[in-house]
Amino acid sequence: MKQVWVKVIPWQKKLVTTAIEGGADAVVVEKGKTKDVKVLGRIKTVAEDGDIKPGKDVVFHEIKSKEDEEEVLKLTKQHIVVITAADWKIIPLENLVAQTNNLFVEAHNLEEAQTFLGVLEKGVDGVVVDTADINELKKILDAVKRWSEKTALQTAKITMIKPLGMGYRVCVDTCDLMEIGEGMLVGNSSAALFLVHAENVENPYVSPRPFRVNAGPVHAYIRVTGGKTKYLSELKAGDEVLIVNYTGETRPGVVGRVKVERRPLLLVEAEVNGKKITTILQNAETIRLTTPEGKPISVVQLKPGDEVVVALEEAGRHFGHKVEETIMEK
Repeated sequence: MKQVWVKVIPWQKKLVTTAIEGGADAVVVEKGKTKDVKVLGRIKTVAEDGDIKPGKDVVFHEIKSKEDEEEVLKLTKQHIVVITAADWKIIPLENLVAQTNNLFVEAHNLEEAQTFLGVLEKGVDGVVVDTADINELKKILDAVKRWSEKTALQTAKITMIKPLGMGYRVCVDTCDLMEIGEGMLVGNSSAALFLVHAENVENPYVSPRPFRVNAGPVHAYIRVTGGKTKYLSELKAGDEVLIVNYTGETRPGVVGRVKVERRPLLLVEAEVNGKKITTILQNAETIRLTTPEGKPISVVQLKPGDEVVVALEEAGRHFGHKVEETIMEK
């Protein structure tokens, strides 16, 4: 996920409190100001006496000529590099984004931040906001925190729904509120995940819980932030999961609680591009998958031929990380 740091040089208390309230990842301050930041809230500081130390953990580098490109590429192998440039025509940012990570760019307004985040559809890894305008800072913080790293989704056709016995299933309760068309990617295989819809639909049986996804059994995989997966049984309060909508837009969600209960289960099988994929869900009317149009469809109403949204990938996983190896899961 994208990071946002806020530069508070010279010191302005209001900028620091706005950064903390807006969810900034760090503030850049002068030496001696770290203690003043810590009084206001828990947030990392970038300073000689801070949590992230210039010259050791991060390097600030101004782009003045074409030769600076090679220097930045070398530096990003070991450091986060924050770059600035008076004229981006000297070295197009695309060149750097295409070749490296650990790249941050200083931004002075919302337009600049959005441009940097969207370069080559990959964008920089973070922005360092340099503005004394509180309203502009709030806009940038909101934009970065809501920045969508899209995940590729496909349409699969349901081929079978089969009632199973009892098993332990996991409800993931977040500190967020999900809308219609949003949920989490869950499946029996990390290479094939179904978009399980949030419990935010009005029904006569139970009140909507837009913070919840009744995700599946304890063994299932769930997509989390950073391009990783976890077993549902591994989730705990404070973890981050990936909230995904039917178009593939994503955002992080913080886990507030995990509920594991023994419930009747269903096997759901689907096919996409000739490949059979499966997931297991609780057998209940309130559990839903997501159609390509973003509509929730209850598992008790599913029938062969219905279309649902899934995410596929070719690589396997090793401790949640994507790896290139042959793995067969049935």
